[in-house]
Amino acid sequence: METISLTLSDELLKTSGQCAKLLQLSRAEYIRRAIARMNSNTRGQLRAKRLADASKKVRPESMRVNAEFGDIERDPYCRMDG
Repeated sequence: METISLTLSDELLKTSGQCAKLLQLSRAEYIRRAIARMNSNTRGQLRAKRLADASKKVRPESMRVNAEFGDIERDPYCRMDG
């Protein structure tokens, strides 16, 4: 484990200390958890953006395939349910 030095505003330091105390955590543990949560949120946002970008790239083809399925579902001679 490595050590870092942070400069925090008085208000942020005070609030994080109060929140840590309410959760019965050390301020350092509270800050570690906050960073871990931010890292997780950031990874999730980046993953969502990559998926949205990939979806945009294949959207025209997906729409074409969906239209073909729609045609098949409306065709009375291709229906499997009756």
